Amino acid sequence: MIRSMFSAISGLRNHQTMMDVVGNNISNVNTAGFKSSAIVFSDVLSQSSRGAGRATATSGGTNPNAIGLGSKVSTISANFEQGSLQRTGRSTDFAVQGDGFFIVESTSGRSYTRAGSFGVDSLGRITTADGGFIQGWQADAVGNVGTNGPIGNVTLPVGGLISPVQTTLVQVGGNLPANAAVGTVATNAVDVYDAQGSPTALRLEYTKTGADTWSVAARYVDSAGTLVPAPPAAGQALTGAPMTFNASGELTSGFDLTLPGGFLPGFANPVTVNLGSAGADGRINQFGEIASVGIQYQDGSTAGTLQSFSVSQEGLLVGTYSNGRSRPIGQLALATFANPQGLQSVGGSSFTESVNSGLPQIGTADGASRGYIAAGTLEMSNTDLSQEFTNLIIAQRGFQANSRVITTSDELLQEVVNLKR
Repeated sequence: MIRSMFSAISGLRNHQTMMDVVGNNISNVNTAGFKSSAIVFSDVLSQSSRGAGRATATSGGTNPNAIGLGSKVSTISANFEQGSLQRTGRSTDFAVQGDGFFIVESTSGRSYTRAGSFGVDSLGRITTADGGFIQGWQADAVGNVGTNGPIGNVTLPVGGLISPVQTTLVQVGGNLPANAAVGTVATNAVDVYDAQGSPTALRLEYTKTGADTWSVAARYVDSAGTLVPAPPAAGQALTGAPMTFNASGELTSGFDLTLPGGFLPGFANPVTVNLGSAGADGRINQFGEIASVGIQYQDGSTAGTLQSFSVSQEGLLVGTYSNGRSRPIGQLALATFANPQGLQSVGGSSFTESVNSGLPQIGTADGASRGYIAAGTLEMSNTDLSQEFTNLIIAQRGFQANSRVITTSDELLQEVVNLKR
């Protein structure tokens, strides 16, 4: 009877632990990145009252007899099933769709989390709410990201500049009128940029010089707003001209023209003027009477400051700058483990590696089963309320049943004591 009491006490203790686990799961039903836990019971060492007997020719074998000594908590395991994703719209909220963990470096060491509610500190570093630094790879000065080196803090270059890019290519497309008279001039203009990012208004002039033939010349606008060379002087001829078209209106020569270096102020190198090729999208043609020749693209730009950033599914941070250009600024790193159940919970929806979790396998998203990153989204708790309330009932009834064992054992002991009146 005393033994039954101690067995029931172990059951009370274990079901109280189960209540603690269930209560913790329910309390974190709205905690971003939280992973619920489940408790597993097992019996403890049994006390044998008789061993097994071997069968003989004259008698049958006998089974062992043993009385259990109660229960114990075998394990409390985390459930790493994917939680539902909730759209937040914040640019620094990230969720992992897959098995990966964000890597966080703090004063207490390295940890791993699924809670992607991050922010940016005064130095531009992406941080957790507790001040930990999100790890990844930083892009170099020209936007190249090397993911083979060691990881470090991912920093947004707030207020940083990207250098200007000198124009080396101007793309022209559209249509020149096939029925235009000889001497007809069509023009278009575009700002091109020197090595310091200073703009110069470049004007291109297309003059029909014969049947299906056009010459191309250039002028620019100086600081006084005057065309150089000033009409009626001829413009600077582009080498590679003239342009010639066949009977179908397709360009047959003059695909790439060259504006000599030194003509534009601040341009020591030549500028290529590309007119496309036969059959290419955006090429220049000579059809009918439509005059629509225009500048489609030029590859130069002024200096620019970071205006905003976005994150791709692969975790690549791409900055958008005030000069209209975009460039990679960093890459988020994710980690996976051979045995995520072996991770040690340290609070804050974070985990640290243990001797049984395996080493972290670090890489980019969309690689080695690490999953994808959803920007502007948070992963919510994976607590299943219907299951947890069912577990509450199970824990309550288990606790009540064990308490009845203690009450009944006490009554039996009372009867034994009362044998002596």
